[in-house]
Amino acid sequence: MTDAPRVTLPYRRPPELDGTGTRRPVVVVGAGPVGLAAAIDLGQRGIPVLLLDDDDTVSVGSRAICWSKRTLEILDRLGVAAPMEAKGITWKVGKVFHQDRLVYGFDLLPEEGHKHPAFINLQQYYVEEYLIDRIASMPSVELRWRHKVVGIAPAADGVTLTVETPDGTCRIDADWVLACDGARSPVRRMMGLSFEGQVFEDRFLIADVRMKAGFPTERWFWFDPPFHPGQSALLHRQADDVWRIDLQLGWSADPEAEKQPERVIPRLKAMLGEDARFELEWVSVYTFQCRRLARFRHGRVIFVGDSAHQVSPFGARGGNGGIQDADNLVWKLAMVVRGEAPERLLDSYDEERIHGADENIRNSTRSTDFITPKGPGAKALRDAVLSLAGTDPEVRRFVNSGRLSLPCSLAGFALQTADAEPWVGGAPPGSVCPDAPVCTADDRPAWLLDRLGGDFALLVFAEGSADVPRLPGVRTLVVAPDAAGFAAEVELLVDTDGLAVRRYAATPGCVHLIRPDQHVAARWRRFDAAVVAAALDRACARGERVADTLAQGAAA
Repeated sequence: MTDAPRVTLPYRRPPELDGTGTRRPVVVVGAGPVGLAAAIDLGQRGIPVLLLDDDDTVSVGSRAICWSKRTLEILDRLGVAAPMEAKGITWKVGKVFHQDRLVYGFDLLPEEGHKHPAFINLQQYYVEEYLIDRIASMPSVELRWRHKVVGIAPAADGVTLTVETPDGTCRIDADWVLACDGARSPVRRMMGLSFEGQVFEDRFLIADVRMKAGFPTERWFWFDPPFHPGQSALLHRQADDVWRIDLQLGWSADPEAEKQPERVIPRLKAMLGEDARFELEWVSVYTFQCRRLARFRHGRVIFVGDSAHQVSPFGARGGNGGIQDADNLVWKLAMVVRGEAPERLLDSYDEERIHGADENIRNSTRSTDFITPKGPGAKALRDAVLSLAGTDPEVRRFVNSGRLSLPCSLAGFALQTADAEPWVGGAPPGSVCPDAPVCTADDRPAWLLDRLGGDFALLVFAEGSADVPRLPGVRTLVVAPDAAGFAAEVELLVDTDGLAVRRYAATPGCVHLIRPDQHVAARWRRFDAAVVAAALDRACARGERVADTLAQGAAA
């Protein structure tokens, strides 16, 4: 096999071994994409953070490869989406095959006017490299390699970690610890926590294959293909002429034997042709698992990403869900650390991201059941659906080759304020803010989402300066049909194509309260300072009603 790009990262002796270490506001354990993203987000908010990892390289093998539009929006705010999109393979079209027949195709982003594509495919090691490069420019983030957490002692007001290094073992004290240490999380094990959920009796082979091939840049999924009868297969293109191939093996397959080249190569030749020229770059075998912790927050220790939940890979919900975990958590933690919000705000992370994990698990479980039917009756039903889906668009919604990652709605949860009056369409409370192309007041092209996120904001749709409200401590961003009549100090964007108005179902004078993670907290047709201030308090968990709601959710 060829070797994927590897970067060896420098180890430095920790000051704690010499008695000069200090207590840290936040320690992040695990420098995969989720831990790196969380550390960057904390650093951008001015929170000093220490990031520990037990290895000294980026990940081996492509691992997570499909990065969704929502994840790219988050990573754009963190400063790494541009190199990812430049290196990655952009795609939005998928095709589903049954045996040797195309059943149908689909377009994940048919509408124009978005900064980011529906998906890019990019090997995880590249994503980690870009995130590490970003951290190198941030004095507020300290990244330590070959620091293995071997003990954890949570307390009411902090956490003590025991860390093993090449120079000896030391203790590190922290106010908060984020466990981003993956599906086999040592932190989770040391705290005696276990997953709840389901392990499916099936195995899949992953092969990263380096080859020149004429396949289009699309997601291709086969049910019962001629080259792999009775099973399923998936094909994705990655950067550097690397192709991801997934082949269903069945539960009886021996994982170690199936990873050997003498087993892998004949399977790939059956798919690609006997004359196909390729090199194996990485091979792995995985088992479908859809599981999570009962709670993600355990006092001052908070689990993020795969350490908190696992899903099957079809649907690209694992890595994307983990990045969305970090996006949901970090602004809340930063407000708590700075004393701007009560600690109970962190309970909303449990409420909102357990909901997100359950949605991912539900979709992954349904995908798994369709891809790997249990028993002849289930298989006959699945094959009948595939047979009809080719000619009946209504039947296609029952075909499930992996429901691809989308952000979940947070409507109805404690931090959101429901609409007080009927509002058809747009971006209701709990939804991710839609993006739209706009222009600055001096006619430079821009994107709406580039001006949202990081802090709370009032998004105001105005036609003149009289429509511009103010709320102390909250930034106002104005969207208008033109720049005429607005004072120079107004933060203004011009909706040249009218897409922003349409995507928010906006009328002149309407106001949206936007959370730091680019979600809508509330919206109104007219500004009322007292009502908006109450919604802001709710979004920061500062009201007693919110406290009661979060307490009830935690008890459940």
